Amino acid sequence: MLTERLLHDDAAGIAPRIVALRRAIHGEPELGLDTPLTLAKVRAELADLPLEWREGTSATGAVAVLRGDRPGRAVLLRGDMDALPMQEATDLPFASTIPGRMHACGHDTHTAMLAGAARILAGRRAELAGEVRFMFQPGEEGFHGARHMIADGLLDPLPDAAFALHIMPDMPHGQVTCRAGAMLAAADMLRIVVTGRGGHASMPHQTRDPVPVAAEIIGAIQSLVTRRFTAAEAMVVTITTLQAADAHNVIPEQAVLGGTIRTLSPQRRQEIRPALARLAQHIAQAHECTAEVTVTDGFPPTMNDGRAVAVMEQSALALPGGVYETMAHPIMGAEDFSYVLEKVPGAMAFLGVAPADSNDPAGQPCIHSTRMLVDEAALPRGAALLAACASRFLENGWG
Repeated sequence: MLTERLLHDDAAGIAPRIVALRRAIHGEPELGLDTPLTLAKVRAELADLPLEWREGTSATGAVAVLRGDRPGRAVLLRGDMDALPMQEATDLPFASTIPGRMHACGHDTHTAMLAGAARILAGRRAELAGEVRFMFQPGEEGFHGARHMIADGLLDPLPDAAFALHIMPDMPHGQVTCRAGAMLAAADMLRIVVTGRGGHASMPHQTRDPVPVAAEIIGAIQSLVTRRFTAAEAMVVTITTLQAADAHNVIPEQAVLGGTIRTLSPQRRQEIRPALARLAQHIAQAHECTAEVTVTDGFPPTMNDGRAVAVMEQSALALPGGVYETMAHPIMGAEDFSYVLEKVPGAMAFLGVAPADSNDPAGQPCIHSTRMLVDEAALPRGAALLAACASRFLENGWG
């Protein structure tokens, strides 16, 4: 039986390869659903391994399949490949060479750790019963890459379990954190168009000014969230944009609000939509205006299966020096690994990559910061953890 110590030692042995791949990806970041250079780097790094590759048609996603020497279950491990449209400000020697692009969410590390797990498990192929699928996914940053890969049939037939890691640069080095149930929120986009009657700013009585109506709607939304929905289940509706006239002396015809809706369950996700529409429309009608409310689907909530969380915890603690903590509450960010977890029981966990000698991990630049840094010494642990989750599940299932 494969043990976490063996996998930990295997990961330590290939640490330079994991770091080198991470740095190569970091220096040449790609955006959205089109990440051919990143995928080419991954395929070149894994070219000597006995993997069967399947690539998508709607995006540059790919799944590499490793078949053990004996038949058995199927498990999926996932890493995302895309970067963010941000200007890097780290001054690293391997910093982004492409202006306006940066791996500020750690997807370069996720991909490198997944490739590391593939190399570790391929070296232990004779000891595996079943198959491991390595899902290299583009388009996580709002482009629904996982959904595209599912639609392309790259996950068919569906595996029996799925696992993923997400690094956290402001979490203690090497710590693994997870929880059963809601881990991350759904993230939907909200747009409210308030239409009135424009005119001269000095004669508001001759108009139906949509700006104060929009302001009233913004305030009412906050009351709606806190007075209509239980505080025991977090919900966030944040208005982030208000667009109206461009001139100081013009009352516009329209005021347009934009924002985000974050919910932790499919039920709340559906309940908030008609409530927002009623609120906006009735406030607008009271002022002889109209309001059109549009909600655009983002990622669903990320729901961890308790059995998969147990596998994560057992694997993390069995690694030499393993540290595991249960998350006290969900985070209202969003992740498109949620699409996989809608289809397959599984879990995502966070891996702390703050400097090992930091006395204040929480004070480190967080994800999506132009100054985000990663202690690369944590990456072999992440690769070993992914490999451990896969081997543990193939060996024991949910037992």
